[in-house]
Amino acid sequence: MSRADMQKDPDEVAGMFDATAKRYDLLNSLLSGGNDKLWRIHMQRAVRPKPGERILDVAAGTGASAAPMAKAGALVTALDLSQGMIDEGRKRHPDIEFVHGTAEELPFDDDTFDAVTISFGLRNVQQPRAALSEFLRVLKPGGRVVICEFSQPPVNVVRRSYELYLRTMLPGMARASSNPESYRYLVESIQAWPEQEVLSQWIRTAGFTRVAHRNLTMGVVALHRGRKPSEITSAMRIARHAQSEEQDA
Repeated sequence: MSRADMQKDPDEVAGMFDATAKRYDLLNSLLSGGNDKLWRIHMQRAVRPKPGERILDVAAGTGASAAPMAKAGALVTALDLSQGMIDEGRKRHPDIEFVHGTAEELPFDDDTFDAVTISFGLRNVQQPRAALSEFLRVLKPGGRVVICEFSQPPVNVVRRSYELYLRTMLPGMARASSNPESYRYLVESIQAWPEQEVLSQWIRTAGFTRVAHRNLTMGVVALHRGRKPSEITSAMRIARHAQSEEQDA
């Protein structure tokens, strides 16, 4: 069975990230050819953090995505499964609150945050659809979710080139590294992850509205967005559903 199947062991995943915490951000830049910085800029623009807003950054790692949002004046809580990542994040960003926890069981009350974000972490979650439901729960009505994740390039020639890179370049790096398991997991988790339309459907099924995605770097990465329905919107949807049932009766 693949290390990156949909039944990931949270302890094993946390252990891999514990082992790479100190060099994680550097490795990201090397593996992406520096594109990780561009992807985070797009992420920041999609979130549009405002001063005083409460934002939850899930699978926050060392805080690379949380820090720009905090700099913009938002009150950011960074949550991660890996204690090693949290320890490293607290050293680098002592002004950000880091919390240990899982995406499927967020340790926060309902309707707490204005936005929930996750960058390159949803595919590492054991139950991603349960995590999406948790994102909805902790968001305030009208709150927004922004997900940046590796994806499947829609153009065949790009997809084949990308698959060749994953099959040849990354395994070579794995053999030369001190932690080859993490590289193999990275390749397998990307290959096992569903295409953009499937993730969009998961987000809709969780209860989000205004769901959309935007491809970055020709679809190697996709930026997904959605909104938690406001109380008024929810009431309207219930009313429309009841009206539809009456018409069908």
